[in-house]
Amino acid sequence: MERILAPPWLEALLSTAFFTVCGAHRDAPRSECNMYCLDCHGAAFCFYCRSSRHKDHIVIQIRRSSYHDVVRVVEIQKALDISGVQTYVINSARVLFLNERPQPRTAVKGGPHVCEICARSLLDPFRYCSLGCKLVGIKKNGDANFILSAKNEGEVGNREGMARRRITSSKQIKEEEEDQGEEEEEIVSEGKLIKQENGKMYQSTLCPPHSTSSRRRKGIPHRAPLGP
Repeated sequence: MERILAPPWLEALLSTAFFTVCGAHRDAPRSECNMYCLDCHGAAFCFYCRSSRHKDHIVIQIRRSSYHDVVRVVEIQKALDISGVQTYVINSARVLFLNERPQPRTAVKGGPHVCEICARSLLDPFRYCSLGCKLVGIKKNGDANFILSAKNEGEVGNREGMARRRITSSKQIKEEEEDQGEEEEEIVSEGKLIKQENGKMYQSTLCPPHSTSSRRRKGIPHRAPLGP
């Protein structure tokens, strides 16, 4: 019996076009098709379609960073074993890319960590840069899979607890949920600096920089000289 290494909906997810305008809710403020149903395996849909057609289904929300599709780790790790895929932090939330991205012209080759499929430089010792590259690697080598096991599910619970402790402001979470634009967001590696393709440097929001200022002790007071 052939072993199932990836769920049947994964390839459909990776080939789906997101952030188009929903035909049924074109004039609504949240009409972007950035939702995907893991039960239906169909096309992307908007916020209003989810409420009316996928109320009791498993739905994930796709977001964008620098015009590339990403998904939050806290959502996708409940359905997939994402081990081996490089993760990033965007506005205090860990995410990973759905598909391989074009290599920047200024990319430094020959780094210590690279994707096994597309040779993209990675920040940490992961095997793949995206879910798409991991899927290609599974088909090519068969030495990994996306299927969650009992051990994986336990690790998911531990990671979720750690993620909740890292997020210190519920207001930030609310603002991120309401943000539906295509603005470029900061991509940072956990606890590291990463150079964006536009040359700017960003620092992880999980590890705020230490203050360089320190409390200084005042000098010893001197009494003014007495007059004659």
